[in-house]
Amino acid sequence: MVKWTCGVVATLMCVGSLGACNSRDYEVVEVPVDLSPGAPIQDAADWVPEPVAACSLRPTVLTPEDCRSLDAFDLSGCDIQSLRGLDTSGIFNMRLHMAATATLPASAEMWGKSLYVEPNPPNGEHPMRDLIELRYPDGRLNVIHDVGCSARGTDQVTGCRVMCMGNDAPRVMTYEGVRVRRRQGEEESSGGLKLLGEASIGPGMGMPVDIYVAKGHAYVVSIDDAQDAGGLSVFDLKDRAAPRLVKSVQLEGDGYWNGVWAKDNALYVASSDRGVLVFDITDAANPTFVRDLSGGSRINIHTVFVAGSRLHAMATRGSVGTAIYDVTNAREPVRLGGHVNDSLGPSAVSYPHDATSLNHLLFVSHWNAGLLILDAKDPANVKRLGAYTPPHASSHTSRVAYFNNNLIAFEGGEGWGAHLRVLNLNDPANPTLIGEYKLSPEVSIHNMELVGGRLYLTHYQHGVRVLDVSRPARPREMAYFNTWRDTGPDYSSLSAYIGAIGIRVPGDGYVYVVDTERGLLIFPEL
Repeated sequence: MVKWTCGVVATLMCVGSLGACNSRDYEVVEVPVDLSPGAPIQDAADWVPEPVAACSLRPTVLTPEDCRSLDAFDLSGCDIQSLRGLDTSGIFNMRLHMAATATLPASAEMWGKSLYVEPNPPNGEHPMRDLIELRYPDGRLNVIHDVGCSARGTDQVTGCRVMCMGNDAPRVMTYEGVRVRRRQGEEESSGGLKLLGEASIGPGMGMPVDIYVAKGHAYVVSIDDAQDAGGLSVFDLKDRAAPRLVKSVQLEGDGYWNGVWAKDNALYVASSDRGVLVFDITDAANPTFVRDLSGGSRINIHTVFVAGSRLHAMATRGSVGTAIYDVTNAREPVRLGGHVNDSLGPSAVSYPHDATSLNHLLFVSHWNAGLLILDAKDPANVKRLGAYTPPHASSHTSRVAYFNNNLIAFEGGEGWGAHLRVLNLNDPANPTLIGEYKLSPEVSIHNMELVGGRLYLTHYQHGVRVLDVSRPARPREMAYFNTWRDTGPDYSSLSAYIGAIGIRVPGDGYVYVVDTERGLLIFPEL
């Protein structure tokens, strides 16, 4: 039901997409409907909060100097010989398990790592170790020491890590790792998703991560890597089979550009140093820097998006939270307000990673706090309506629409075990899990786009996935394209978050994808 400001009541029907449900002039009121396929789904933990390897730190280890030695570890429960059977080509996605402390809950952290195994280590040395030592300017020593414990087959490994920083108490973690490879039985593509065009962002531009398409051009932003600062790469799309790089933009001292969006003749870039960067794209091939929205302070804006006349900017630290701007005049954003989440204690790690909106509702993917459901009709007084916080939440991105008069969210986490969840939000205070889509736990989703009854996912090393979500409780994979090449090029970033990462489906008949190593990929829309 829709309650109009003049008191008239009418019925709203919006099927499968935002469609006619994009006005800000009404309030949607829904009756909760059970959409679960049979028995209710029980949301399981993404990972089990317990050690994953049979190694531990000896209690006599107290200092960074102690941590240097292999004797720091008790490896009596390990199968060291099994490590020599590992296939160490490519990278392993790893899950670090950090045990609970007096101030922090148990947690899981992902990273990518190359493994090196010495088949016949000299003098009985351990075959798989990695020792990193850093000396701070004040003289403190930081030691990170990894050792392997055991392997299962050629592609799975467990081990221990100890971190010793200055006078702090050493902290030990266990890890499990899985070698990243194409899913068993899969070809390069299926379901008619065929690569049409491809282009690199070029040398010296860091690692590409996000894209926006406007005015016949693709705007790809990149973040700094070990060699280069990031920036903005502009592609002419006259020939989708051969996109042409026409402009590269970098600003000195500002090299981590993680998100991008456009409205009219303005382009907005999320900068880790200067907040939102505003460019003039009156000449679409030649963006001109206009200003930043930092206010003179260092602000780390991670992502941006525009809905109607509002620009939303999500900050990863500080007191900014999700900032909302009026962009009626696109090149002159005016701050209206925003939202800072206060539902977590000081020991939790949480920040607004991304957001989307529908009508006056704002949906913020807030990492450990889960998917926040907010009433942002008045940006100066944003109200919290509810949240969906699954076990070990790492809420990263979402898309929301009405299906048969029911408010449905597709929520994606990022990290070990994270996956797609389908939520019924008819009662925002009590979101209901009605469906899931999972691949393998070591590879997660990054971004998504919802077009009618189809959901397009960039799934890191599992490439691009297209789901039929016309029955939201039962998402069905209908096509994929494996962008990941596990035999090359040079995947040297040692990150779990590489592969297919950014995606836009702007309605021009094409799907635009950013792969962290390959650059811009273009597919015909299904």
